[in-house]
Amino acid sequence: MAEYTIKVRRYQPDGEDVPRGPYWQEFEVELDPTLSVLDGLLQARDRDDGSLAVRCSCRAAICGSCGVKVNGQSTLACLTQIGEAHERANRMNGNGEVTGGDSEQGELSPAGGNPIVIEPMGNMPVLKDLVVDMESTHWEKMRRVTPWLLDDGDPPERERIVEPEAMVDITQTIACIQCGACVSACLSMEADPDFIGPAALAKAYRFVGDPRDVETRERLYDLAQDPHGIYDCTHCFSCVDACPKGVAPMDQIMRLRRAAGEEKINDRNNGHRHEIAFTKIIRKKGTLDEAELLQESYAAGVGGKLKPSKRAIVGLAQSMPTAVRGIKSGKMRSIPKLIPGVHHKLPGDAQEHVQRIYEHAEEHKTELNLYITGEEEILENAQGDEPPEAAETGAPDDRMGGGAGSLPRTDLVGGGAPGTQATDGVPTDRTELVDEGGARPTDQADREDEER
Repeated sequence: MAEYTIKVRRYQPDGEDVPRGPYWQEFEVELDPTLSVLDGLLQARDRDDGSLAVRCSCRAAICGSCGVKVNGQSTLACLTQIGEAHERANRMNGNGEVTGGDSEQGELSPAGGNPIVIEPMGNMPVLKDLVVDMESTHWEKMRRVTPWLLDDGDPPERERIVEPEAMVDITQTIACIQCGACVSACLSMEADPDFIGPAALAKAYRFVGDPRDVETRERLYDLAQDPHGIYDCTHCFSCVDACPKGVAPMDQIMRLRRAAGEEKINDRNNGHRHEIAFTKIIRKKGTLDEAELLQESYAAGVGGKLKPSKRAIVGLAQSMPTAVRGIKSGKMRSIPKLIPGVHHKLPGDAQEHVQRIYEHAEEHKTELNLYITGEEEILENAQGDEPPEAAETGAPDDRMGGGAGSLPRTDLVGGGAPGTQATDGVPTDRTELVDEGGARPTDQADREDEER
């Protein structure tokens, strides 16, 4: 057993026993290092202060109830080992590795260490202590994206049948447990509380990618035209790091943008034109010409510059304060950053390498879903080798289309858990069930029973 100090940011809403508002309180807990931060909170509540409010249920990272911030990171309290959290607390404060205690026994001492800091999730109002109001932020935004199938026909007698391979593309989004960790970590929501948010937009892609839904274009148009929609994401990866289930909400937002572009939706937020201008400049120069990016985003091409639209003039005028701040901060003081088109290209043949990357991407139009296909398969396919299992068993290397790129075979819909390595789309936890002869142990046992 090890001793730890947890420092909890508490909040008293009524102010009867203590002053109303936020305050910090430390608790000493004694736990095995492999137990969770949630176990530490429950021990503190049971032994020290029964008024400590924390939301939890399954204690197995399934229900998503115990979302908190541990040492500044949004996560699930039941998924974070208290020993690892203690080590991170020390590393964050420059103390290096945890010292004190018997390393063989796994015992740690709080002496000389830093407390484990536990706070309520961000971007949501706090109700009491570690319990936040998910209704006013998370669930309200979830309803904003119409999270159900829209069909124009009469309901079938049983269910709507869909080919398994058509559902592979949305498997990743279906894994969401609605814990709100991505919402808590979202930097865009800190700057713009009206941003629809990563959780809701990931849920939106779950229905945009569903072949049974008949309002795909309408959904994309709505989310693209909303100033707080898909183009309000700053691509910061915070939600990807926070998600405990590997949903990668930012990737789903990028898919929504790609789908909106394929539908040729020119949004009023100028998001799609900005993307086109960005890729055009990188292809031409290898690095970003920020002055030209601003110009091309609002007045693309020679004709657009000579005869800019009213919206382009307004957009350029509204961007001037940002340009002024860039000049004051020193980011845009050089001539190439102030005058569009002056920015230099990459030296030598480096620009040719960039061109080849673009050509390869356009030729293959491949999007790799790491939630379903593992890194081993990506490496093999990149080298042009036939997956070993397909070569040994003679199974065809079938790949699905529909915008998902290189995907697993139809009999493997559902993929594996986040981080599962796979070969030919087969998660390792399933390939281990196959013997050298290609038969599964359970099938072999059935045959032996039949022979007997």
